[in-house]
Amino acid sequence: MTTELMTRLMQLLAFSVLGLGGFLLAVTAHRSLSTSERAAPLVEEASPATESQESLATVAESLNLADRWIVSPEEARNLITSGATVLDARNGRSQLTGILQGSVAVSWRQFSQDADPYRGKLLTDLAGLQEQLQGVGISGDRPVVVLADALQGWGEDGRIVWMLRSMGHTQAVIVDGGYQAMVNLGLPTTLGVARTAAQPGDFVPQPQAEWSIDRESVRQTFDDPAVALVDTRTPEEFAGAILFNEARGGHLPGAILLERQELMNDEGRLLPQDEILAILQEKGISPDQEIVAYCTGGIRSAWLIAVLSDLGLNAKNYPGSMWDWAAAPAIEYPLINP
Repeated sequence: MTTELMTRLMQLLAFSVLGLGGFLLAVTAHRSLSTSERAAPLVEEASPATESQESLATVAESLNLADRWIVSPEEARNLITSGATVLDARNGRSQLTGILQGSVAVSWRQFSQDADPYRGKLLTDLAGLQEQLQGVGISGDRPVVVLADALQGWGEDGRIVWMLRSMGHTQAVIVDGGYQAMVNLGLPTTLGVARTAAQPGDFVPQPQAEWSIDRESVRQTFDDPAVALVDTRTPEEFAGAILFNEARGGHLPGAILLERQELMNDEGRLLPQDEILAILQEKGISPDQEIVAYCTGGIRSAWLIAVLSDLGLNAKNYPGSMWDWAAAPAIEYPLINP
């Protein structure tokens, strides 16, 4: 009997006899049985490609990942089974309920500054950021598939992909439908959560400015008809609610409200391209404009930038977002409260 099967039997027995407390003890036992908290690859890197499993380079080339930020679950499965790096960006509680075998659990926070008013901005220490990225298995020539909870999450997968693209990685992608879509395809899962890769990567960040914008540059876009400023928060936040310790509430002058859920169906899958473009048009956002998006700390807005970039639009994320803007002098950096 395998260790994995034995552990699952222990969990079922504990749950039936002891209830939730026993189940949690069993989960702990499972983790203690693991010899390492490093993620073993789903496919051995040295294994030769078979007829049903193309080489990773062939799969990546066929998908033209340099121009795509989002892949279907089926395309993601081909990448994963061919040896792509897999990151699970869901929250910690979700990760503990199951994670794809071979994936590494990450949080957008580990790559970001955590002190006010810089929360949401990426680490400025490139050496430290490089260490973090290599530790979770990122290599420059290996595609990265990022998973999140499409319905209940905050767009964390978009944040990770935006970060990787902004650091020069050209093959980082979101899975349309997120983690659940991959589970629905039958990819194996485990309760063992790894936070470092079995083999460190070799990725060296090379910052790209194409998909980012800072506070001063955002202010200079006001009243510019060539720019559409998009607020990706909730209507309550847009109207002034302070939910995440922002210094001030409200929205930036001229901002258009667009929640990311408006671009998905009930299963967390993206709407067809023509429907997304129609929604943008209805809100007064033209495909010909430069689209600047913000939220609280550049997470939800990064997801939107990933979606728009996948459509070929010119889109930039304001990573500091409200944490950064609201901390600045109100006279120079105003907010509108309806």
